[in-house]
Amino acid sequence: MNRSIDKKFKQQLTILISFVTLFWVLEILDLVIFGGGLDRFGIRPRVINGLWGIPFAPFLHFGFGHLISNTIPFMILGWLVMVQRTSDFWLVTLLTIIVGGVGIWFLGAPGSVHIGASILVFGYLGFLLSRGLFQGNLASIAVAVITFFMYGQLIWGILPGVPHVSWQGHLFGFLGGVLAARFLAKSSKKI
Repeated sequence: MNRSIDKKFKQQLTILISFVTLFWVLEILDLVIFGGGLDRFGIRPRVINGLWGIPFAPFLHFGFGHLISNTIPFMILGWLVMVQRTSDFWLVTLLTIIVGGVGIWFLGAPGSVHIGASILVFGYLGFLLSRGLFQGNLASIAVAVITFFMYGQLIWGILPGVPHVSWQGHLFGFLGGVLAARFLAKSSKKI
């Protein structure tokens, strides 16, 4: 039993470290080699070519300060998403990227570029806070309560008001996480 728990934890840690390593390597390359030029591959609202940014945006950042502010919440919330099933992480990540990206593309300010793992951070937050509601089991409710106490203050980030912060990415990332929680709760009831 302990070996399977150790193996599962190592797998989860490997997934999270792989993502974070990719974030950091891309940002180092962006700043050192491309002079910030990779940022143009983010989501550009209501521009057809801006749709290409949807899968790339969560992996790019506007400098190390931006990346640092996303790294720890990504690791913690990403791991909490995997607590019940590691496979949940992949669906939550995918739905968050799609819903977050499409929402940004439709509602983002014209001429802006949206990037950052906060799309995923808010998706994981939305998933964790709503999974308890949709699944109704004690474990999901407990994780929702823990998440709320640790990161509940982030909810304010879904509202407009802070210059140069993509509230659209936060809002639609959050909604992508809620959608994933709803979908996974329905699919687990069918099993």
